[in-house]
Amino acid sequence: MTQGKDEKKTTTISGKHENKKKCGNADPEQTAEGWEKGKLVSCSGGLKVNSADVDLNQTNLHPASDEQPEHDDICELPTLFNLTIQRYEGETCDGQSHGEGVACFEGGHMYKGMFTKGLMNGAGVFTWAGGMKYEGEFVCNIPMGQGAYTWPNGSSYTGEVYNGIRHGTGIHKCAINGVSYRGQWDQGKRHGKGVVYYNPDKTSWYKGDWVKNNREGLGERCYPSGNIYSGEWKNNLRHGEGTMRWLKLGQQYVGMWQDGVQHGRGTHIWILRRADGSQYSQSNRYTGDFVQGQRHGLGTFYYAGGAIYEGEWKNNKKDGKGKFTFKDGHVFEGDFVDDQMMTPNLGGNRAPTPLCGAFPLLGSDSSALGPDMALNIECLLDKIPERKRDTERKQVEFVILRKDMELRSIYSFYSRLGHAHSLDNTFLLSRLQLWRLLKDCHIHHHDITLTQINHFIKEDATAEIHCPFTPMTLRRLLSCLVIVAYHIYNKDMVSQNYLLAACLSKLITDDILPNAKNVKGFLFGEPHFSVVAGNYMKRCWEVYQVCCSVHAALGDDQTMTCRHMLWMFKDLRLLDDKLTTARLLKIITAECRDPNNLSSCLNLEITFLEFFEVLLGCAEVKCQGVSGSLPVRQSLSRSNTETSGDLPEIPAQDISQSQQDVKTKVDKQPRSAEYKEEHKGEGKGMQTRGMEAKNQTVHQFFYHFFFPAFDHHQLVTKNMEEDKLPGGRVTSLKPNQSQMQQ
Repeated sequence: MTQGKDEKKTTTISGKHENKKKCGNADPEQTAEGWEKGKLVSCSGGLKVNSADVDLNQTNLHPASDEQPEHDDICELPTLFNLTIQRYEGETCDGQSHGEGVACFEGGHMYKGMFTKGLMNGAGVFTWAGGMKYEGEFVCNIPMGQGAYTWPNGSSYTGEVYNGIRHGTGIHKCAINGVSYRGQWDQGKRHGKGVVYYNPDKTSWYKGDWVKNNREGLGERCYPSGNIYSGEWKNNLRHGEGTMRWLKLGQQYVGMWQDGVQHGRGTHIWILRRADGSQYSQSNRYTGDFVQGQRHGLGTFYYAGGAIYEGEWKNNKKDGKGKFTFKDGHVFEGDFVDDQMMTPNLGGNRAPTPLCGAFPLLGSDSSALGPDMALNIECLLDKIPERKRDTERKQVEFVILRKDMELRSIYSFYSRLGHAHSLDNTFLLSRLQLWRLLKDCHIHHHDITLTQINHFIKEDATAEIHCPFTPMTLRRLLSCLVIVAYHIYNKDMVSQNYLLAACLSKLITDDILPNAKNVKGFLFGEPHFSVVAGNYMKRCWEVYQVCCSVHAALGDDQTMTCRHMLWMFKDLRLLDDKLTTARLLKIITAECRDPNNLSSCLNLEITFLEFFEVLLGCAEVKCQGVSGSLPVRQSLSRSNTETSGDLPEIPAQDISQSQQDVKTKVDKQPRSAEYKEEHKGEGKGMQTRGMEAKNQTVHQFFYHFFFPAFDHHQLVTKNMEEDKLPGGRVTSLKPNQSQMQQ
């Protein structure tokens, strides 16, 4: 062996080569003809993933992509044809390159390493003119054994090489998109066991089997969202048996997949969560057939509340023959259409009824409703011929079932009025809130008062029927609506086959659903104010009871009328140049059906809700611009023409205009839930200042005027009655005979 220099040798390294390869996609078909023909195989930096994650809501399955496809960054690769050694420096033997040397080829390519009889053999480095480099073992001009490819953009492959291509075990890293693969290769393709990381921080990955650059066989995939699939794959898609876990959604599916979506038998679980993110132990679960990602075929749904549906499904909905077992054990077995059970309607035909799986709805026994909705309408059924009572009750229950979700929503909405926000927002409806619901729905415009309704719906003869704090369960609310509907519409519906059901259906359709949740009045019209106003409610209830007891002593019902309230303000000397008689009448009759008809309005009985809302309305009028340090006695010594004698007559046109002004003011207060949410962020600073001023106004009215005036009147009345002064006149909270005539 001798040392040679500048010897000109001609070596042909011929072969076929693609100019460009996409880093991030699967490799194309490759052959292994050896470096004798100049074959040098390029790298593939990663995989283009076409699979999709599945994002599920509480009841439906919708495939949705969970990862973005990798960028198709391009790695420039050289093409070598008939390369000729222009210059060689190194060891030689018998006139051939032999030993360690450096060869420069035409076009700027270069090899540095070991030669054997003129061939690259052993360890060496081949560098293309474009910057791509192979460093590793050569066998007869062919990269073979352990080696490393490096691309100009920084991408690399390190591992086993056979006939110039990746074959065996190796690591590929793509500098363009951060994708890396570590595992087995076969003929230049990912094949066998391997793991690929789809981002630099390795939070998105796949570990498992590969077939010709595709995920195929058993494998586990972690998506960027954190969701994980473990199971069988085919052609880069979830296919076969596998488990998908949606960690943030708290859901899991175990079963068969086809082309990336649920298809075949499987079980999907929804884990219920609290508002603060803590988890309930219960969950919803479906086990059955899936078709293209939807519940379709035969399946069973187990609700967290205890209900179970077994039967046919179509496009994620109960459709066909099925059996629904409610949490109380009641069973409905029959036809379902579009997620609704088919039940008889008023005409005897079958109509769809919404089904709420979390609650007991329909049963096979004498009651179609669960225990929380069982009606107490015996007082009405007694008016129905005995042979028709069971059918009549059933029809009423069917009407409620068809509007079950809406009625529950209304109950929940009104039960929260006047309460500060809580975690679960679950409250029992009070009688006060029931009155507000009925007034919002204009029930009092049907020639029926709230006090009359109190009598109609009383369940116990000894119970206090006018107390605003009495809790009203959902069952009592529904019973109340049935009773109210009968008293309003029984004459209009007398020709209907099912009288009670027809009346209830009309009430819900015409009065309840169109008007509920549009809160009116001074108390609940503004949520934050209602919480503050509640601080004065208990004391005002005591005042209301005292006033009512005065009339009860005269043989009247233990309530009061608008006229009584008008005279109460006179006796307490609360009327002045701000709160005039006309202004007081405006407030009292603001929600009356016909405020222009004073005679009928003043004779109407009022509940505590109406009493309290009049006080709140008067507070806004009387205390506008009044300082917080106003002496109490000023309100007691005030005297003017309106407080020193009988009430003066007021021109009808003035009253009409005043009533219209107050009605406009009251009607402007209600705001639907949608309106409040839409304008949630508008003018927060102004609203806060306005609310503080309003709270101060109400505080001044009650603690500087109303409560001191009432206490003073009670004390004076008590002293005069005890002393029995001759010729003394006791001012009473009730009108005398001449006042009543006026």
